[in-house]
Amino acid sequence: MQANMVLALNNAIELCMNENNSMVLLGEDIGIDGGVFRVTDGLLQKFGEKRVIDTPLAESSIIGTSIGMALGGLHPVPEIQFAGFSYLAFSQAVTHAARYRSRTRSKMYLPMIIRMPVGGGVKTLELHSESPEAMYSNAQGLIVVEPSTPYDAKGLFIKASRMKDPVVFLEPTKLYRLFKQEVPDDMYEVEIGKARTANEGDDFSIITYGTMVNVVQSVIEKRKLSADVIDLRTINPLDEDTIIESAKKTGKVLIVQEAPLSFGVGAEVAARIAEKAMYELDAPILRLGAPSLPYPFPGYENYYVPNEKKISAYIDRLLSM
Repeated sequence: MQANMVLALNNAIELCMNENNSMVLLGEDIGIDGGVFRVTDGLLQKFGEKRVIDTPLAESSIIGTSIGMALGGLHPVPEIQFAGFSYLAFSQAVTHAARYRSRTRSKMYLPMIIRMPVGGGVKTLELHSESPEAMYSNAQGLIVVEPSTPYDAKGLFIKASRMKDPVVFLEPTKLYRLFKQEVPDDMYEVEIGKARTANEGDDFSIITYGTMVNVVQSVIEKRKLSADVIDLRTINPLDEDTIIESAKKTGKVLIVQEAPLSFGVGAEVAARIAEKAMYELDAPILRLGAPSLPYPFPGYENYYVPNEKKISAYIDRLLSM
């Protein structure tokens, strides 16, 4: 089928709920309205109100309830309407969900998928365009994924549904309906912890993820450049092998992220390359991200988020070294 990310995720959730009778959805407006982005559209009618549950506007309760459900034998899939709202549930996710397996010495598992839209580019209001992937990745015990294509979104969700540990499933808001691609109708898995080589080349490497993958790809195609483009897909755990292999092959690395630059995913990737591929590099590692400031009001977001012009300029800088 030809599907955008919304349709691919909706299909993945339906297939997983058919496969696993213990899977339960809960979140604000996910039932009758089908979610703010309609990812869960039609699932209430198919599975009933006992498995698709509209909740109060209380993020801490949504995640806290999901933890109890998971400990009780269910497989909850809570939705946080926007990533910025998840800060209200951060303690539940980090203090409890992330730690139960360690706390009980693997006697108890916590299977759950915390879904949330992330990133900007669609002119939303404050707290609607956050990129909290680094914060959740710093909480050891949480798996953090962020797909950039409909195909990966479906496959990663299905893989996450078959895991025993909590997964933070980040869905780039701008990519929900940006483009369609061919997605298999049946179930398939995309490996968690394995990056995707979106483009192959020899002159330099760009390490990126989420919304930025398509922006980077556009620059590479328009300029007809020979570059590796590595789509991380999983933020935690990182696919270190693919990253290091690409860095050693090309000798020049640019890391692009939509999130603010300071203390982010790009810094972790750069550190690992510096530790394990320093002597194969021909130039310093460059990083491009948003300014280390709160996400701006809609009229300024085009100046805030990395765009093709900025990426192109960083590529020129890298190639001149």
